[in-house]
Amino acid sequence: MNGKIKVALTFDDVLLVPKKTEVASRREITLSTNLTRNIKLNIPLVSANMDTVTESEMAIALAREGGIGIIHRFMSVEDQVLEVRKVKRSESFIVEDPYTLTKDKTVGFAREFMKQKSVGGLLIVDVNNKLEGILSRRDILFADDELLVSQVMTKNSHIISVQKKISFEEARKILHEHRIEKLPIVNKNNEVKGLITSKDLRKFEKHPLALKDDKGRLMVGAAVGVKTEDFERANELVKAGTDVLVLDIAHGHSKQAIKVIKELKKKFPKIDLIAGNVATAQGTKDLIVAGADAVKVGVGPGSICITRIVAGTGVPQLSAIINCSKEAKRLGVPIIADGGVKNSGDLTKALAAGASSVMCGNLFAGTDEAPGITQLRNGTKYKVTRGMASFGATLGRTARENGTIKDDDFSDVVPEGVEAMVPYKGKAQDVIKQLTGGLRSGISYCGARNIKEMQKNAEFIRITAAGVRESKPHDVELV
Repeated sequence: MNGKIKVALTFDDVLLVPKKTEVASRREITLSTNLTRNIKLNIPLVSANMDTVTESEMAIALAREGGIGIIHRFMSVEDQVLEVRKVKRSESFIVEDPYTLTKDKTVGFAREFMKQKSVGGLLIVDVNNKLEGILSRRDILFADDELLVSQVMTKNSHIISVQKKISFEEARKILHEHRIEKLPIVNKNNEVKGLITSKDLRKFEKHPLALKDDKGRLMVGAAVGVKTEDFERANELVKAGTDVLVLDIAHGHSKQAIKVIKELKKKFPKIDLIAGNVATAQGTKDLIVAGADAVKVGVGPGSICITRIVAGTGVPQLSAIINCSKEAKRLGVPIIADGGVKNSGDLTKALAAGASSVMCGNLFAGTDEAPGITQLRNGTKYKVTRGMASFGATLGRTARENGTIKDDDFSDVVPEGVEAMVPYKGKAQDVIKQLTGGLRSGISYCGARNIKEMQKNAEFIRITAAGVRESKPHDVELV
């Protein structure tokens, strides 16, 4: 120890100084930003890779609004891959690998298959993948389960199809002219090569800021760990279409994490990798040099994290962001502020301090799209959230990995997270609107039109406890 004690600050310790603005309307303000070296978001929001926050429903909701969700890894490889596929298939201008069935299957089989895959129709093909018909929910609505698909499907002679990939406008025109909902894409041999649906076209128009890959599919990230078997997990996730991998480890500034970053980048050079968590400039530098395309910053600021209590370590989040962002900017890599954001004001401060995007757990944990059921307590709705280093989460991993829990496992757990209830918040879309609306106000107050301009203009001023009280409603009786 050198005897010096540094001072560090977090969000409630500061305010942003208002600046002269040229912005006439906050609609002029854009929120696009970089998630990684190569991936750009339309809004700077990322949902946390926690088992009470992000599975496919949350990832779909975030991507539709322009952000991205990170599917947690606390499930089997097969289940995580399924969650990724749900996101990638949820909407796309062109479905490149549509679900198909042969005409010798029964209606009962087709009905169950459609339910399992959550689709409203199937392309019927022969053994050589040549189009023979289309089966929709309407075709089987009142059909007996014992009937064959061939008896109820719309036959190929009545199907409108195209033999090339066409534009959005061309597809919409064909669907409208023929009053159809599905437009198969086939080659000159009538082999199925894709599918366009009216449902997906409507989604395309409804969510103009949706974050999509080059095939028109929603983008999604997925978390992996640092164990040997996680390389196979990563391989399966990449094959399923994952757009970005997140190396999920509490103490990211470690020899093991750096080793895994190098190995993952060597094995998957075309997939961007987010690594973390760190809280120092040196930690940021070491992960970037190892190959990270973005770095998560935050040790202990999360609402359900008790690392600072249990281990006595961490850095207040605002100072951590400022220090890490300077090094990351020098190396040309974005950072993600992970944890400690309680409201849109904190979101604005995190971005102004140098973060390119913000990962949220608590803010999304109480929404409809978060995994888990809604509970009623004393007339108020809640949902459960928990840290991934909490007692229950740690024991759950042990049980899944070992197939059982021994008595010693209970005493061996030293939790660094808690399990808690968060108020029910409704739809994630509504939370996102509140956060982005507040952020646009914050950018405007800083005399800027976008996040980069805000970072250049940002001036923080430290406030006292009296200043914190003054910032909140006071001297009134709240209604």
